[in-house]
Order: sequence, then structure tokens, then C-alpha cells
Amino acid sequence: MTASPSPASPTSRRRFLAWSGVSVATAALAAAGCSAPDDGTGSAQAAASGGPSGKLTRIGLDYPFTQLPLYSTLVKLSTAAAEQHRISLLTTSDAGNADTQATNLNAWVAQKVPAIVSFPMVFEATESIAKAALDAGLIWVTYGGSLEHQSADIQFSFVEGGTLLGEAAAKWARERLGGKGKVAFLTDSTIQLGRERTKGMIDAFTKNAPGVDVVAQEQAIDPDTGLSKSRAILAKHPDLNIVLGVTDAAAYGGFKALQQTGRAKDDAKTFVGGQDGSAPSLLAIKQGTFYRASAALAPKDIAAAIVDVPRAVAAGKADASAQVPITLVQRADTARIDALLAQNAQGWS
Repeated sequence: MTASPSPASPTSRRRFLAWSGVSVATAALAAAGCSAPDDGTGSAQAAASGGPSGKLTRIGLDYPFTQLPLYSTLVKLSTAAAEQHRISLLTTSDAGNADTQATNLNAWVAQKVPAIVSFPMVFEATESIAKAALDAGLIWVTYGGSLEHQSADIQFSFVEGGTLLGEAAAKWARERLGGKGKVAFLTDSTIQLGRERTKGMIDAFTKNAPGVDVVAQEQAIDPDTGLSKSRAILAKHPDLNIVLGVTDAAAYGGFKALQQTGRAKDDAKTFVGGQDGSAPSLLAIKQGTFYRASAALAPKDIAAAIVDVPRAVAAGKADASAQVPITLVQRADTARIDALLAQNAQGWS
């Protein structure tokens, strides 16, 4: 039996972006206020190279979800990576608002910030800004997907992450459930990242565990939606065995829903897994709960790409785009989990 996915809400595209790309949500940080982007201290007439010598001297990082702990982590790690090359890192304060993001990006284009790395909240609406940047001789790097108008992009092995999770869950189902049982998928259909992760996850699981019934495919990318959708699924299927999420945030909501409906945290017949490597999920895996796997990204790898990709474009590299590596972590991977948690923690202070 295969359930049809529910339609995405109008706001889900923006909300998915907030909970993806390793959105580590272990501690609350106050959202920064909406303001114009920093204009830096470089020359007003700087060209795309960033200075008269042709060397890149400034990079603008536009990560719109300033309220997330990941924002602080990425800014701190990216600033350190940039400083190694004597590059200044500029940032926006979009506060999760697409209109503010557009205003700030347009301001950077007008100021001729030499290189812009942007995570678009609405990809289609950002195309014209990216084109204007390229027309002005600037470098445009798209984070978390691709635009028609760009110099390069930074992606996160979207299909691979979903595939790793789906294969791990299917293997567990064969070994622990005899290849039977029930699975629910928490998915996203709004952007490239979500669609590709979802496809990799579902295809890998159903191929490798064909005897497990797919009882639901629900749009959910944040903990609250993951919780509510999972509770609704459990009301119809209290014997649900497996919940797989397009993000760790959504999967963590499923993890909580199962506990709230009476499932023991270490239940041997339950498997929850997600994607991103968010700290609450990593901690649950480390503690030996039924949250058993995450397809995880390392913040340091993302920070390095934020600096290295525009530098490669400035140096004339033909294909400067980057695929940030993703790895599956499970309970036995204690050292890897500790390393990821340590990287995430660098942005909390």
C-alpha cells in the first residue's frame, strides 16, 4: 500500500529552507533585526575580483535564517576560513523575511560587493537579482540549489543523503522486522533540495524493503509539523515502525510523537531517521534511542565551500561548484557524532 503525499502549504517552501542545510536547533538564539547588509570597508569601485590587484577581498554571505543557531555557526566558521585568505566576510540580516532578503541582495549588487553567496528563500524570485549581479561583473554563488543565472553553486549531495538514509532504514527493517512493518515518510516537494532528498529516501527504502507498507507521505520539514503529522499518522497506524524525514527537524517531531503516544525511547521495533545532522538528533542517536540514523553534513565543510567556491570562480576555474560531502551516522559512530556536535557548538558562544 502506498499513500499519496499531501499538498504543500504556501509557506512550506520558505519553512523548508529554515530547517534544512544542517539547521542545528539545539539552543535558541534571538533573531537579528531586519537591516541593510554590511557594506564593508573595501574600495567603492571594486570589480568582481574585489580589488585592483585582481585578488578577491570581500565575500558577502546571505544566509536568511538569522534566528537559527546554524547562522551563528556558519558566520563564525566562514569568517575564520575567509581570514586565512585575507578576505572580509560580510553578512545580511534577513531575519527569515524574503522581502528583506531581496532588499539586502539588491543593495549588495548596487554596492558592487565582489562575490555574493546566497541561500534564496524563493529561488524563482532571486533569478533577477542574480542576473543583475552577473551583469554588474560580480560573482554569484547559489547556496542550497541552482539558479539559471549564477557563477557556481554549493549543494549538499541531496539525492545521496536521502539514499543513505533509505538504505540504512531498509537494512534495519530486513534484519529487525523480517522485511515487514509500516513506514511513514516526512517529505518536501517545494524546492530542489527537498524534492531530491525525498526521492532518494523513498526510492532507496522501497527498493530495498519492498515488503514494508508505506502508510503515509506527508509534507513536513520542521519539528512542530513533524510532530502533528506523525501523531495523525499514529492515530490511524498505532503500530507504525519507521519514520523517515527529509530533515532531522521533521524526523525529530516524529520521534517525539512516538514517545508521546507511549513508545519507549529504546523500543527495539522502531526506527526514526532524518537528514542534516542537527544536534538534537545526533544526541538522540548517541544516547541509544530509536532515533537511529542521520545523513549528516559538517558545518566546517559548508563554511569552507562558502569561501573556496567564490575564490575558485575569481581564479577562473571553469567548474567551481561544490558538493558538500554527506555521511550517514549511527550509534556506533560516536567519534563522528562528537566531532559534529563540537563543530555546531562553535557558533553558540
